[in-house]
Amino acid sequence: MRIAIDPYMFRSTPLLELPALVADLGYEHIELSPREDFMPFFLHPRADDATVKAFKKALDDAGVKVAANLPLYRWSGPDEDERQAAVRYWKRAIEITVQLDCNVMNSEFNGRPETASRSEAQFWRSMEELLPVFEREGVHLRLEPHPDDFVEDGLVAVDMIRGINSPLVSFLYCAPHTFHMGGTTPQKMVEIMEYAGDLMTQLHLADSFDHTGSSGLRYIVNPPGSTARVHQHLDIGQGEVDWDLFFETLGRLGFGDRDDTIMTSCVFAWEDRARESSLYMRETIDKYTSSWGTQ
Repeated sequence: MRIAIDPYMFRSTPLLELPALVADLGYEHIELSPREDFMPFFLHPRADDATVKAFKKALDDAGVKVAANLPLYRWSGPDEDERQAAVRYWKRAIEITVQLDCNVMNSEFNGRPETASRSEAQFWRSMEELLPVFEREGVHLRLEPHPDDFVEDGLVAVDMIRGINSPLVSFLYCAPHTFHMGGTTPQKMVEIMEYAGDLMTQLHLADSFDHTGSSGLRYIVNPPGSTARVHQHLDIGQGEVDWDLFFETLGRLGFGDRDDTIMTSCVFAWEDRARESSLYMRETIDKYTSSWGTQ
C-alpha cells in the first residue's frame, strides 16, 4: 500500500518546487490533481514534453513518486462535442502519466444525474475508445462515484466497474462522499467496502458531515428543493465519518497488505493551514494503519 497526498491546497506552489514540498511534508507519493499550468479541470493538458521531463526530474531529485494521476473531463457529458474533446484530453493525459513512470489514473464517472441514461451511454462510448489505450499503455483506471455525477451510489458504481470487465479498472472509495453514496449509516459504508472487495484499490481520505441528518433538514439550502450536494473535505476527526470502523474494515479486508492499493490524503478545506493539515493527516493515517499489525 502507498500513502499519497493530493496537493490541491498547494496549487500555487510552482510545479517544479512541488515534489520537494511533498517530501518535506513526509509523503513519498503524490496523487496529481488538476492545476492550471499542468492539467486543468475539464481542459486539454497544458504541459509539453519538456515540462513533463523537468517535473519528472524534480520528482526524482526529491525522492517522490507519482502514485496516481487524477484528470477530470466531461467524458460522460450529454454534449457529444464535449465528450469527443474529453476523449482527446484523456489520451494526452495518459501519455503524460506514462512519461511520469506512473501506471495509475483515477477519475469520476462524470455526466449528469438528471440525464443518467444518456450520460451512461456516453460513458460507454468513451470507454470503448479509451479502454484499448489504457490496455496498450498498461495504465490502471480507478473510478469513484461522485456527488452530482450520473453514478452517485457506491453499490451501483461497483456494478458499473464490474460491467467494464477489465482487470485494469477498479473502484475508488472516497470517504468524504460517504453520505452521498446511497445511505448515511456506518453500516452502509461497510457494505460498500465489502461489496467491492478486491475491486477497492484506492481511497480518498478526508472527513465530512452527514449532509441530511435524521430530519432531512440538517443543511437548509435555498431555494427550497435545490439539488446541491453539500459535503466537505476536512481533516480526519472534524466531521462524522466513523474512522474507527472505516480503518477496522480496511484492516479486516486486507487493504494494507496489497501492493496495488493507494490511500490519499485529500483535504481541501484548510488552505490557511495547509501545511499543518497535511502533517496532521499523515500522522493520523500512520496511527490508524499501524494498528493493523496488531490484529
